[in-house]
Amino acid sequence: MVTLEQVKESTMVQAYMRLGNEYIGTIGAIEHNLNHAEYVSMLSFEILNKLGYSERYAELGAIAGYLHDIGNLVNRYGHGMSGALLAFDTLMEMGMEPAEIAAVMGAIGNHEEHAGGNSVNVIGAALILADKSDVHRSRVRKHEMSAFTPRDRVNYAVTDTNLLIDADNKLISLEIDIDTEVCSVMEYFEIFLTKMLMCRRAAQYLNCEFALLVNRNRLL
Repeated sequence: MVTLEQVKESTMVQAYMRLGNEYIGTIGAIEHNLNHAEYVSMLSFEILNKLGYSERYAELGAIAGYLHDIGNLVNRYGHGMSGALLAFDTLMEMGMEPAEIAAVMGAIGNHEEHAGGNSVNVIGAALILADKSDVHRSRVRKHEMSAFTPRDRVNYAVTDTNLLIDADNKLISLEIDIDTEVCSVMEYFEIFLTKMLMCRRAAQYLNCEFALLVNRNRLL
């Protein structure tokens, strides 16, 4: 049985993820480094674990979360699909069961908005929620605000983020604090609307309601 630790220890995985983050850095994309991979991996596991899914499903969620951006090695655009194929080769070489590889591939291949952002399985739903909740100014690479894109500015405005799982009440809440001197609440909602709707659909796939609170005001 392939474990998360085995995936993390793979020199090939480490190299692909490091270089992919470097490559997209040349076009000014926000950080997709190992910190992001670790965060999404941990949160994907936590979502599935708290909602009562099996330990193995939770670990597969953690593996998908760790590998989800490996496709940046090929191209930022369409990295979900290229990442799914890279994950296939990696996990098959490690000896993972075909059904488990398929679950991880489906999750990775559908996690980005350009591919529709659809939850095709519970692992994919957890991955979407974990990935889209990692918004923070520390991920912005640019140092001059004059060079920020609208997405840079929204990320930079975020000072704190928490994804809360209330299994008893079937509620998943994303709580975000933003600096309104950098970006207004409505600007955040406008720019990240697609991501937030993906999160709502993902929560629904997990039989939960999704709530978005920005500066303690509920927007969804």
